[in-house]
Amino acid sequence: MPRKTLSLRRGSWIVGRFFSLSPFPFSLLSCAAFLLTGIVATGAVAADRTPDYPNKPVRFLLGQATGGGQDIISRALAQKLTETLGQSVIVDNRPGASGNLAAAVAAKSAPDGYTALIVSSTFAINATLYKDLPFDQKKDLQPVTQIASAAFILLVNPSLPIDSVKTLIAYAKEKPRELNYASGGIGNSGHLAAALFCSLAGVQLTHIPYKGTGLAMPDLLAGRVQILFNSMIQGQPYARRKQLNALAVTTVKRSALMPELPTVAEAGVPGYEFQSWYGLMVPTGTPRPLIAKLNAEVVRALTLPDFKLQLAKDGSEAVGSTPEQFRAFLAAETAKWAEIVRTSGMKVE
Repeated sequence: MPRKTLSLRRGSWIVGRFFSLSPFPFSLLSCAAFLLTGIVATGAVAADRTPDYPNKPVRFLLGQATGGGQDIISRALAQKLTETLGQSVIVDNRPGASGNLAAAVAAKSAPDGYTALIVSSTFAINATLYKDLPFDQKKDLQPVTQIASAAFILLVNPSLPIDSVKTLIAYAKEKPRELNYASGGIGNSGHLAAALFCSLAGVQLTHIPYKGTGLAMPDLLAGRVQILFNSMIQGQPYARRKQLNALAVTTVKRSALMPELPTVAEAGVPGYEFQSWYGLMVPTGTPRPLIAKLNAEVVRALTLPDFKLQLAKDGSEAVGSTPEQFRAFLAAETAKWAEIVRTSGMKVE
């Protein structure tokens, strides 16, 4: 027998039982019976309308071209979730404006749990760097979880007579602005990592922005640009193959993936620290149960030994957090980068 019919009969029996035993007037009991039956019926209908989420493919919007660190992590997570959710999770690359194009699309998408946005530290930077965003970061998007954190690696083309951070600084001071450094776009994490390096090391380098670090790599390999602060995920394979020279990592501690590399601070720039991160957001208005489901599935994937090992091999550390924890983290990151952007004088041209 259908669940709704059972629920209605059970509700009617309760009302009838109450009817026969109650000393209250018939008319009052009639109202009570009508209301109670209506409540039971409404609850049954609402339960029937609860979606079996997900029952169709889920889309991850990504503001970076294919091949970058953010893209690599997004695709690895999408593959794992496709296995556990029983529905395809598709990565939709929308590069441009340091991730703002993809974020704008996500902000205007239906809040039904089937469109999500992968963000990185660039998202927090953009809050100050861009004065007229086509969406409101706080009002239009809701946090789901922080996915991972990752070290950056300082790479140089091997044609340069540079084999350490100190020789890079000496060369740059001798030839101001002659060296070009690439980034995934103005305000991109790699841009900020390099700008912070220039500020603390007292050097002048020329910035060449691309629409994603994946597009910058061919020019770095060919020597058309000479320097790149890139994610460990994307950069370390080229360093291991000696196609590029790796000088240092940007984090406070050395990376377990390449422990032979010093930190930038160790190598000659005291106080330097930079770490990228990746997270998941959805359009505001997405029902809480769907956010909770998506959060639980992503966090569960991040605890799987094989997936954690996969991230570690790429130079990332799985995080996994509650929506509330990620919201607080975003607020702290936005405040930190706001100060750096202001003091650096960085502007979007």
